Amino acid sequence: MKPIIAVTMGDPTGIGPEIIARALAMPEISNICRPLVLGDVATMERGIAITGAPLRVEALPEGAPPEEPAAGVMYLRSLSGLAQADMKFGKPTAASGEAMFRYITEAARLCLEGFAAAMATAPINKEAMNRAGHAYPGHTELLAELTGTGEFVMMLAGERLRVTLVTIHEALRDVPSLVTIDRVLSTIKITRNDLQRYFKKNPRLAVLALNPHCGEGGLFGDEEERVIRPAVEAAQREGIDAVGPLSADTLFHFAAKGEYDAVVCMYHDQGLIPLKLLHFDDGVNVTLGLPIIRTSVDHGTAYDLAGTGRASAASMAAAIKMAAEMALVRDRGTGTGKNEGR
Repeated sequence: MKPIIAVTMGDPTGIGPEIIARALAMPEISNICRPLVLGDVATMERGIAITGAPLRVEALPEGAPPEEPAAGVMYLRSLSGLAQADMKFGKPTAASGEAMFRYITEAARLCLEGFAAAMATAPINKEAMNRAGHAYPGHTELLAELTGTGEFVMMLAGERLRVTLVTIHEALRDVPSLVTIDRVLSTIKITRNDLQRYFKKNPRLAVLALNPHCGEGGLFGDEEERVIRPAVEAAQREGIDAVGPLSADTLFHFAAKGEYDAVVCMYHDQGLIPLKLLHFDDGVNVTLGLPIIRTSVDHGTAYDLAGTGRASAASMAAAIKMAAEMALVRDRGTGTGKNEGR
């Protein structure tokens, strides 16, 4: 049987329902998995109508698995019954925030219990979720709590480039103090372990410098010699194929050519600018270090596009496909598979 992928609907007032409708209408999705949307019937039917996707919603009761994908059918587990006031485009409410939270927690439960092989998430509005009483910076921190995960890593991935982040959403002025030997080493180890589990055996990792030109012998900073190099050397002693620190202004040219399987970056924009330059439409956000597989789109709710039917579903489709491929690799226990190709 094809793996069940729990697809969370995300913000009902954003583009989530529309991009899910477009993605699930693609033959390549039904060819590889059995998607189960966790969301709201009325909102998903609106998304289907807006996009013109050739689908109809079939609501499934709790515990009922989706069948092998049938042409024109979207299997959905209804977890909310939103009022029209909570479905206005670009106007999330506390009720829609509560719905977002419910979709995520149910997907995590299904994955932890083994009902679903993986989860793929549409974008959420964090402020609305906070208004509903769920104060999390985003999906990742919520899923870490739900799964009892202490250390996790954000990876953004496309066919040509994968990047992981030592620090994520931090002010630049705070980054140097957050880049510690332990944190860099932990990021390297989690990156290597999950890449080996899901993507490629013995992955080769590039670890970036923090400062221009690797600090230029201390002229532009000493984090390279004081923090990053010791972390890389510690990883090498554990048998990890990692090199660095390397200068960010040249490294990505070689990484995009396939000389490295992932790039460990020190801060958000250092990694996401080149990633989105190459994979703006089809990039996938993967949370490494969790006991479950979670992928996501690499963009937000796009309120300016909500309701227009113009939002691209490329990232949503890529996230669902990658979740399914990771699940297939994990279940074979090979550590290699379709994801190994760049």
